[in-house]
Amino acid sequence: MDTGLTTIPEADIEKHRGTAQSMITRVVVLEDTSGQSATPLAGTGRRFVSTVSTGSVRRTREVELAKTVAAVRPDDQLMTIPQHTLLYRARRGIAIALAVSDVFARAGELESLQAKNARAPLDGDDAARFRKLLSASAYVSAFAFASYLLQLIDDDGEAPNDVREPDFLFDTPQDALKSMVAGLDGALSGAKADTELALRARTFARVAVDGLLARKGRFDGLGAFEDAHIRIDADDFTLDGFDVAPGKRSKPLEMTFKKPEEVVGNHIAKYQSVKLAKMLMAYDFDRQMNPFVELGGFLFTFIGDGAPGTGKTTLIQMIAGLVNGYCQVAGYPFHYENFGVDQISSYQGKSGQNCRAFIDNVLNPRAIGFGTIDDIDQVAAKRSDDRASAGQHEITGVLMSAFSGAMTVIRGNSTFGMFSNYPENVDDALRQRAGARWLVDGPQTRDDYIDIFVLLAGKNHRIELGDHQLYAAQEIQRAVDTAYESHAKPHEDGLMNVYERFMKENGQPKTLADVGTYLHMIKEAEPRFTGRAIKNVTDAIKMRAMDIELPDDWFEKPETFMHKGYDEKKAMVEELRGPFDMAMVMQEINRYADSEFRYSDRADDAAVEKLLRDQRLRERAAREMEELKAKGLWKA
Repeated sequence: MDTGLTTIPEADIEKHRGTAQSMITRVVVLEDTSGQSATPLAGTGRRFVSTVSTGSVRRTREVELAKTVAAVRPDDQLMTIPQHTLLYRARRGIAIALAVSDVFARAGELESLQAKNARAPLDGDDAARFRKLLSASAYVSAFAFASYLLQLIDDDGEAPNDVREPDFLFDTPQDALKSMVAGLDGALSGAKADTELALRARTFARVAVDGLLARKGRFDGLGAFEDAHIRIDADDFTLDGFDVAPGKRSKPLEMTFKKPEEVVGNHIAKYQSVKLAKMLMAYDFDRQMNPFVELGGFLFTFIGDGAPGTGKTTLIQMIAGLVNGYCQVAGYPFHYENFGVDQISSYQGKSGQNCRAFIDNVLNPRAIGFGTIDDIDQVAAKRSDDRASAGQHEITGVLMSAFSGAMTVIRGNSTFGMFSNYPENVDDALRQRAGARWLVDGPQTRDDYIDIFVLLAGKNHRIELGDHQLYAAQEIQRAVDTAYESHAKPHEDGLMNVYERFMKENGQPKTLADVGTYLHMIKEAEPRFTGRAIKNVTDAIKMRAMDIELPDDWFEKPETFMHKGYDEKKAMVEELRGPFDMAMVMQEINRYADSEFRYSDRADDAAVEKLLRDQRLRERAAREMEELKAKGLWKA
């Protein structure tokens, strides 16, 4: 199959509309009863399952999807807009799935084998190949239908946990779609409201996709479809082989954006945010790769920490605003999503599913993605914390696997930011999966405080500014040079002791061996400074080597840079980069190691404060107990 974008003409979809209409009206399916009763138990949504094996007993069932949807409001002969929309989506999805199966047939030899079989029944190897490809075509049609429902149905609310997989049939595309319609009908049966209809339909689509992917290995004729890119413009529906589609279609982003000049202080974080936004726009949609991933320096994950009120939310608004603006110029889809405490579920396994859906939405290779996890210390628990909920532990596992797992693929179209006021409470292994550490410490200098007061106070006054050059301290390049130079020496006391001992024993570092010695001395003082920490340091050094300022005029018109081919983009970026030096190396080592010592010190301080508080409470309780005894009021 052509690995370029395939657009299915509307005429090829319309010719299947009659078949699709008949399927949502009435189909007869053969189902495996598996000993399950047709009558629900009173007061529950469950059915009685016999303990007596019935073997492979199957029965026919009439499925009338249109009547099932209409039954949600039995007192009204006219369907509501949500009911009609769902039924229309089901019919449209069936027609598109049949059109997709036609594309699959034309891409291989299935179409020619179908023509031969129509003239005379096939036998031998031809018959075996025909059955194999026909079954693969059925699988493709079922996957297309489930993906269509998943992308095109919007819902809000907690997904139900009683939606079952359909009883899949893979004899022909029509049989596969009949089994999917029967499964959808079963999922919708008993729905009491329009909102529940959409919720159950989309949950069914997710369950069906998961079930289909689990069965993918049974089909050996799917190779032609793996690299397919199919687009239906009228529906805003995209099918990229068997990549799981994002859970929801992109909606217009509603957020109060901030400009870089409206962020006071946080110079390094602000500087790297601006660079990251431009890096994302180098992504090539045809190659599905970013030159910055290949050349080094792309930031896939980062963590920002600082006290409350220092500007973490403002930083998020700035990054999202920059990327959204660039995407509007280039005509690219942009997806921003935040994962918060409201997505921790009381249902076992549901929190992990919510987190996985969040990851999939942001990683979608057909869009530029930015995902944030605010207050990560509350969302994801330390694995050693037995007081945390099961849902928090599930989220920790999903994030660790997604950010640096065996199956992690970094394409360069998306980035994830974790933010916390208390990063020492984040699991060590998860925190070390953050490729960069941004200290979000807010305004620091006298100039910073003048600038932020003037910015927030507004212009409704006639008070003189005084002796101050407004916003001069916020000029990014000047401010960041000063900030980087400050890391020539460590900031934290624990790391400063290691640095002074290294300098006394070895002098100024001149070779890679000197750098390795310094890293080993840090490891001896801070055991959490592991191999992954070294990788994060080297990634940060590569990013500094790519510390190039992509010209603003590259992003003013899409044809200047963003719409160029991958190789042209890569060549343009390569021309700007330079080698890194020892000063950069020491600055990045100190910057990263400072964060580890800072987290350790905070954790130790918190533990000491807790012990002191407990001891004070014990002493106070002892005093009050003695006073009660003296008054004769103490009864043990």
